[in-house]
Amino acid sequence: MAQLELNGVVQRYGRQTVVDGVDFRLEAGQIACLLGPSGCGKTTLLRCIAGFEEIAGGEIRLHGEVVSRAGQRLAPEKRRIGMVFQDYALFPHLSIAQNVAFGLGRKPSEDVQLRVRQLLATVGLSGQGDKYPHELSGGQQQRVALARALAPRPELILLDEPFSNLDVGLRERLSVEVREILKREGSTAVMVTHDQHEAFAIADEIGIMSEGRIQQWDVPYNLYHRPANRFVADFIGQGVLLAGTVGDNNSVHMELGSLVSDTPVECNESCSACDRGCRVDILLRPDDIVHDDASPVQAEVLHKAFRGADILYTLRLASGSEVLSLVPSHHNHALGEKIGIRLDADHVIAFKKHEECSDPACEIRLEQQVRPLTRQDPAPRNAA
Repeated sequence: MAQLELNGVVQRYGRQTVVDGVDFRLEAGQIACLLGPSGCGKTTLLRCIAGFEEIAGGEIRLHGEVVSRAGQRLAPEKRRIGMVFQDYALFPHLSIAQNVAFGLGRKPSEDVQLRVRQLLATVGLSGQGDKYPHELSGGQQQRVALARALAPRPELILLDEPFSNLDVGLRERLSVEVREILKREGSTAVMVTHDQHEAFAIADEIGIMSEGRIQQWDVPYNLYHRPANRFVADFIGQGVLLAGTVGDNNSVHMELGSLVSDTPVECNESCSACDRGCRVDILLRPDDIVHDDASPVQAEVLHKAFRGADILYTLRLASGSEVLSLVPSHHNHALGEKIGIRLDADHVIAFKKHEECSDPACEIRLEQQVRPLTRQDPAPRNAA
């Protein structure tokens, strides 16, 4: 039985639909993340799960029990849910130990003290119990807030933009630490963020939200390499869409070369079959394009962003189209210089061009393993 299950959840403010038919389920011990731009409905959905807001349609279940549906809502304090807020919400007049113990109520004092000591050790704050929140750093305060939420052993932990007030370096480090703490405690959790690096660092599964709907619920690898639609492809990672044409023998041809799929290129059910000559947009990530001095395909360096071990190059092809390439930083090329590049793509996603199909959902997907061909190959061949 799922720990958390949402079926067709809808929430409205007046006539505005903020959450529009959301479905997902979370098994015990899993960590999920609702990821999307500001205003997409992710925080509202989290508040609905917590019981802070009623829902207009659908239902929310915890351990199979309905806790929210239209006209019915179990109070937040009866849901056995722990909450970690964006601003930590620690009590400034209470010590760290007292803050952690706050949710334990009237349990025997010895049990409370033991649980507090255990949690402070778990979050790396042993011996800090007598201090007050203002004496701790932002990262330490965040760990106290997490310890307080974990103290009563809730069935579910909700985290609302928990790292947004921290600097980038601390945010990334704390994301990893929080994941380790949640896994150590065996906790089930849902986090809300607009930062994909945080989501990738902490979550087992991620739901990409836009305009109140989940566009794709998947593991981080699939979101990056197999986006369900153009929104996900654009929101996750970096990449460009390069024009291509469907050829014979399951192939797709473009300026950089050709790709051959193990299975026929197919459109989804909202559009007709993708036949030979069909024009498509092919998603290429920076790691799909490799710097190769021996390659006959040349591209001009337009921009470069130094990233320590790597340089992200923006390159202009002969047609004027631009692509991105992530290159080891010892290959330091000047602006305006031409360098050789080649395709090295395992997964390629191609979307049917919008002007050829009036349905914006019309898209094809090459999710199979593919083999890049050079422009000099006489004809595409089926992949082995």
